Amino acid sequence: MDVAASELFRSGKYDLDFKSPDDPRRYITPDRLVDLYKSFIRGYPLVSIEDPFDQDVVGDDLTVTNLKRISEAVGEKSCNCLLLKVNQIGSVTESLEACKLAQSNGWGVMVSHCSREIEDTFIADLVVGLCTGQIKTGAPCRSERLAKDNQILRIEEELGSKAKFAGRSFRNPLPTKDM
Repeated sequence: MDVAASELFRSGKYDLDFKSPDDPRRYITPDRLVDLYKSFIRGYPLVSIEDPFDQDVVGDDLTVTNLKRISEAVGEKSCNCLLLKVNQIGSVTESLEACKLAQSNGWGVMVSHCSREIEDTFIADLVVGLCTGQIKTGAPCRSERLAKDNQILRIEEELGSKAKFAGRSFRNPLPTKDM
């Protein structure tokens, strides 16, 4: 679930009624938002929550696929997954370094498309090559998104019996040293 809570953030609180006339008395605190997420987790089979709070509080834009910022987030324990955006960091090499840093600290990695995506399937290959276990392409409603899903299916077909389903360990599909 991608909350994109930065869009709801107003003066230290969250406006969940953002489509109605603005009324600051109806905003909720971060603690109440946590309680709401907990109720969702109890009631629905959620796999992950992306951007649950303002972008400068946890995740996504907190790290912006930047090695220094990822290291800081590791130290502060403010995330457990990196949203890897190749277009944010600037090069494939830097993306590989960011992924390695995140994985070496026990984080999951989700490779993400950019907002102005084209039908290129590179990130599908990157997800498989880096063994991230997660890809974010958006709803399967446009050709540039479907192209990536189809590429993953082609890779699985090519791998045949060598393809492995990560199952519940999708967030950290790499084998650990004690395995």
